[in-house]
Amino acid sequence: MISPLLIIASITLLIALSINNIFKSDYGWFNRLRRPQWLTFEWAIPFIWMFIFICGVYSAYQLWIKQPQTRETWLFMAGYLLLEILIMAYTPVMCKLRSLRVGTIIGATGFFWGSILAVLLWPISQESVFLLLPYLLWSPVGTYVTWEMISLNPLD
Repeated sequence: MISPLLIIASITLLIALSINNIFKSDYGWFNRLRRPQWLTFEWAIPFIWMFIFICGVYSAYQLWIKQPQTRETWLFMAGYLLLEILIMAYTPVMCKLRSLRVGTIIGATGFFWGSILAVLLWPISQESVFLLLPYLLWSPVGTYVTWEMISLNPLD
């Protein structure tokens, strides 16, 4: 039997790769945009996201091992799936539409959905909620950076 952790991680990776391939975008547009002067840690952002995704996978796994294959757990897995889709849609959809406002909206929506998911998870698996904290702490930072970029790039 295949480990649930391996299945969850594989689905996460498959969705991430699929969304990036489905929404071929002009990342060059985003790379040319001005950033806030205080954004000195941009080099670390890919590593931050890797950590967040690892925590997210392990969060889903913790829930799965606590309540394997219940209807409620399957609904939560759908909630995790929606959260990943929102996270992964941020860059390609924003770049495709060339709209920092759209990026800000997607980022904020992901944060609110992640918060709802965490509140609903709390009575079942506090470990799962703690593993969502890196995303819940980072998401507002990323959304704020995008929002700040709107005023720095008024023509975009």
